[in-house]
Amino acid sequence: MPVYDAQATRRRLLEAAVIEFARYGLAGARVERIGEAAESNKAQIYHYFGSKTRLFDAACEQAILRMEAEVPFDPGDLPGYAGRLVRLHERQPEIMRLCTWQRLERGGGQTNPAGVAFARARIDAIARAQKNGDLPAHFHPGFLLGLVLHLATGWVSVSPEFQAAIDVPGSEERARHVQDAVRILLAAPSPA
Repeated sequence: MPVYDAQATRRRLLEAAVIEFARYGLAGARVERIGEAAESNKAQIYHYFGSKTRLFDAACEQAILRMEAEVPFDPGDLPGYAGRLVRLHERQPEIMRLCTWQRLERGGGQTNPAGVAFARARIDAIARAQKNGDLPAHFHPGFLLGLVLHLATGWVSVSPEFQAAIDVPGSEERARHVQDAVRILLAAPSPA
């Protein structure tokens, strides 16, 4: 008789949920498809996560943890961080898709605690680097992080029409352009 591994079941459900929610969002995702893809069932989803919404939150948190693990944050190398984010989003587009669904479907003040912690930790690190003189202080730490993140995610969020209208550079060239843009951003003089 096979041994039941609760953690393995939970992990499979979460991995299947990341794919399902990235593809269909919270409203369009189906717990039956998630259960089937995880070789489990709908009842296990409710057992481990309580609701479809809480499973969505857990999937978003999983994407954030994956991003943290694969792209460590270094306030002393914001251009490199931005370039690594570009490459991550090329390899794992489901992360940005989940972020987009979170913004679209839960943007009315329903924040994901893991996402808030992710942002605060980076903002605090930027603030410390600015205080120590390691980063220019011409932008508020939160605004600077927002600019870096938007530059790093810009290519994955442009419309197909825009991409068809330009000669889209290859993946590595896009990452280099983003790194250059962040370098220019950091060198920008303080407004008068």
